[in-house]
Amino acid sequence: MIRRALDALYLLSGILAAGFLLTVFALMIALSAGREIGVNIPSGDDFTAWALAASSFLGLAHTFKAGDMIRVGLVLERLTGRRRQALEIFALLVSIAFIGFFAKNAVQMTWDSYRFGDTSTGVVAVPLWIPQIGYASGLIILCIAMVDELVRVAMGQRPAYEKEPPSSPEELVERIASGGGA
Repeated sequence: MIRRALDALYLLSGILAAGFLLTVFALMIALSAGREIGVNIPSGDDFTAWALAASSFLGLAHTFKAGDMIRVGLVLERLTGRRRQALEIFALLVSIAFIGFFAKNAVQMTWDSYRFGDTSTGVVAVPLWIPQIGYASGLIILCIAMVDELVRVAMGQRPAYEKEPPSSPEELVERIASGGGA
């Protein structure tokens, strides 16, 4: 039950990230075409920037769980058994501490923007807490995903983000060509 809810949360976060990325695309096309025909989108640059930030941060948890986040495992890849598990737990704890710190501060900033009624300075005055929700939510969901992985590893399971090593040189080349890396 919890596993399905968490996986749904990560998928929803990825879908929202994709939606915001499409929004960036649509806004940039509209802004570019608008310049050619003399039509301006008020605060279009602001909306594009906010959509890009939301896309970037909301996509973090989905990317992490899929194993597509850049990860340097030079030491971890050479270890096995309990030593690898202990180092993996340590790395996840450090990651959770950093992301938790950033998430706490992002939530605090969003809450402060709401409390103080901060608005953007562009042509269209937008309450800043609205675009900040994507930033804060993305960090919270990433932190949840990391805690989820910490529990998996502590229970002796293989991390979901860890991909099987390629079984042949051809598979390695295929992974690299498709952008998945080794």
